[in-house]
Amino acid sequence: MAVQNEFENKRSKTLRWGYLFAGSAFLVFLVFLARILILQNTNVQKIKDDYISKNYREATLKAARGNLYASDGSILATTVMRYDVYIDFKTIKDTVYTNNIGALTDSLSAMFGKPRSYFRDRLDQQKNKKNQYYSLIKGLDFDEYDRIRKFPIFKKGKNKGGFIVDRNFKRELATTQIGSGTIGMDNGVTKSGLEGAFSKYMTGTDGTRLEQRVNSSQWKPIDYWKVKEPIDGQDVYTTIDLRIQDIAHSALEKQLINFDADHGCVLVMEVATGKVKAMVNLRRTEPGMYVDSYNYALKDATEPGSTFKTVSLLAAMDDGFIDENTTVNVGNGVWTYAKQRISDGHGGGTYEIADVLAKSSNVGSAKLITKYYADKPQVFLDHLKRWKMFDKMDIELPGITKPFIVTPENKRWNAATLASLSYGYSSRFNLLQLTTFYNGLANKGKMLKPLFIDKIMKDGQVLYTAKPEVMVNKMASTKAITMMTHALTKAVEKGTAKSIFTPNLKMAGKTGTARFEYWKPGPAKYQASFAGFYPADNPKYTCIVMINQPDNSKGFYGATVSAPVFKEIAGKTFLKTPQNVEQEMLVDKKVDLSKMVEPNVKIAINEGQMPNVVGLIGKNVIPQLENSGYRVNFKGVGRIKEQFPLEGTRIGKNQKIYLSLQN
Repeated sequence: MAVQNEFENKRSKTLRWGYLFAGSAFLVFLVFLARILILQNTNVQKIKDDYISKNYREATLKAARGNLYASDGSILATTVMRYDVYIDFKTIKDTVYTNNIGALTDSLSAMFGKPRSYFRDRLDQQKNKKNQYYSLIKGLDFDEYDRIRKFPIFKKGKNKGGFIVDRNFKRELATTQIGSGTIGMDNGVTKSGLEGAFSKYMTGTDGTRLEQRVNSSQWKPIDYWKVKEPIDGQDVYTTIDLRIQDIAHSALEKQLINFDADHGCVLVMEVATGKVKAMVNLRRTEPGMYVDSYNYALKDATEPGSTFKTVSLLAAMDDGFIDENTTVNVGNGVWTYAKQRISDGHGGGTYEIADVLAKSSNVGSAKLITKYYADKPQVFLDHLKRWKMFDKMDIELPGITKPFIVTPENKRWNAATLASLSYGYSSRFNLLQLTTFYNGLANKGKMLKPLFIDKIMKDGQVLYTAKPEVMVNKMASTKAITMMTHALTKAVEKGTAKSIFTPNLKMAGKTGTARFEYWKPGPAKYQASFAGFYPADNPKYTCIVMINQPDNSKGFYGATVSAPVFKEIAGKTFLKTPQNVEQEMLVDKKVDLSKMVEPNVKIAINEGQMPNVVGLIGKNVIPQLENSGYRVNFKGVGRIKEQFPLEGTRIGKNQKIYLSLQN
């Protein structure tokens, strides 16, 4: 019994000590828990300020901008990857560095053409400092990056070789047929051209990643911790046809050089859709040298001259004031109206209405328009309003100018203003506005909005397809449209533009010669133009050509300076129907016609394996790969000479493919 009591006493004592220890431990736990809660709720900002904010930051991970294409899938502008290489010397073991630094500097010397001592001195210095983010080289393309990452030490990777690569995007123009003035830009501040117009589609959504402070001025990306992945932009297919663009560029440039002109531009529009197939703007930088750096076709509004006679006389035709039997006596080609002297460059006598346009009679136009509208100018101006000639064009491209027309409400209006309007003065228009009018005439009176976008795609899927948009359903009566078309056809066959007549291609159009800055002393300055469509009996394309300030001693009339450019573009546009082409139109040192008609080879990705594309033309292959859901990085133009991955490699959707082209 005594033994049992002793056991119970020891047991009770042990339990008391156990409970005491457990209670003490629980109290300590509560104290720690309370401390943690206090720290979490009272010192959060201090911890962030003292440690986290000073040593880590969330940085932007740029999204790739979508590609800009021509209508046939040729790339106009693309985002290419560029690689910046950094070295983390702290992760490179001393033995690895010592045993391989000689071979590394040999490789760097061979690649960059500098003495090996140049690299050895710098690398040794940074190794001694244990620099964790030394910038070795920036802006490498994929071939250069693929080469350098296989160098000694670097081939061990980031954790053992200290090789850190930061990828950046750079925007590059992929064709020489269209310059910066037309393609444009979007640098975050300024938007212009096609790039600025469709930036909202091509701009992706940036992602974020975490970066760690290395020293007072350097931050190192933590690659494995990306807060948000970037979403690349959509691809935009424009309406530009590179073949027509190149034909127009070549024809305009040649004529600018021949006449030593200041600048010029060409617009080609598809009649049935309103799609702008070519837009060329060239400015002289030095004798014989022209560049595309400013979009004159949209941003400059000038007095149109005689190309506007088509507009004014169509109004009178639509109102029934004039028809095929109408005649007007222009006398000796000089007429004074409201104290304003109006003269013709040639001819005289009595003209039929078609002759007024064919011979570009200022007197004839002024007599007809003032005869029927002098007492009611608003009726005439209402036609212009209905044809949207007062409105700033609603298009995607930024910077387009608003037209200007002197009206009775304007202080510049006087008794002679209506006469001036009739033959293209007292008004200012950009070339796109006039092209749109002529295109409506060619389209049997249906005026369409100019289109610059064909479709939008993302990862091979079509997200949007543009459709023709009607601005004016019926510009004038069918009789008036037919009458005007016949008159413009006669202007080419027998009138001021007869120098470009060819029986192989029926063309309709109007010459224009406008003198500007005529109030200033010095030599006269002229702007020569030609606007029309072809084939005249079944129009497919509308084209306008403007050449500014040609050398007056060589010529300044629209028929001499601009009309030949129209003829060359019209003929070469129809290369696939040789009956429309004269042999002279096939002679051109710049345009390689064999390249234009080379067939587009179809490629197939069978069972997810990379096909062999070496030797194929890049502009044909790249769109097919991208339309299949792959991202393509490429360098150069022409035929593909190298590819990665190699033929037969399994490739997954959204995998990047790297192509090296000829030049």
